[in-house]
Amino acid sequence: MEKQIIYKNPLSCPEDVKDFIMEGKADVYFVNQKMRMKNRLSENEGQKSNFVYWCPEEFPSDIEISWKFRPIKEPGLCIMFLSAKGINGEDLFDYSLSPRDGQYGQYTHGDINTYHISYFRRKWDRERCFHTCNLRKSNGFHLVCQGADPLPNCEDAKEFYELKIIKYKGRIEFFIDELNIFSWQDDGNEYGKVLDGGKIGFRQMAPLIGEYSDLKVYSLNKKL
Repeated sequence: MEKQIIYKNPLSCPEDVKDFIMEGKADVYFVNQKMRMKNRLSENEGQKSNFVYWCPEEFPSDIEISWKFRPIKEPGLCIMFLSAKGINGEDLFDYSLSPRDGQYGQYTHGDINTYHISYFRRKWDRERCFHTCNLRKSNGFHLVCQGADPLPNCEDAKEFYELKIIKYKGRIEFFIDELNIFSWQDDGNEYGKVLDGGKIGFRQMAPLIGEYSDLKVYSLNKKL
């Protein structure tokens, strides 16, 4: 398979994310040229305290996404959305779509389609005692695949972990530091058609503080 870089963002300063779109309320700041995010509202406000930070670019269907991540403060949870569009193919930010402000149900049972991968799942007791990474397909909140999460708690984390998603012809694979966490083939039938291109975005659940850098997206093409 051939890949070609189509987007590169170090996430190192405010200028790098000046066009990103925040849904919900959060503080985005930079430490040692790495982006950190934390909720602005108290976690006691429930889903209102969570948020999504969208990259504004529209990406093709077959892509590889990679970024570096380090957990700074827990509990909480992280998600990467991909292939995000309106349920009828609209641009994610089309004015005909319902407003979104970070509350989870708007992304799973609203008027958008997306795949999303959750990792560093440390929000609830059941997540902290048994660490998994989950792949869901929405609209509909379908849990389609799981794998063990090797990420440690904050106190034992190293400088960064490299996370990677490969989406090609309906197959989605997730890696952490080149360890294959899971692989799933969307057959386009059981949970609706295979989702094509769209937008990608970072989600956090309060009170997590996460650190991100070196976001890259490649287009994927079959070798001739």
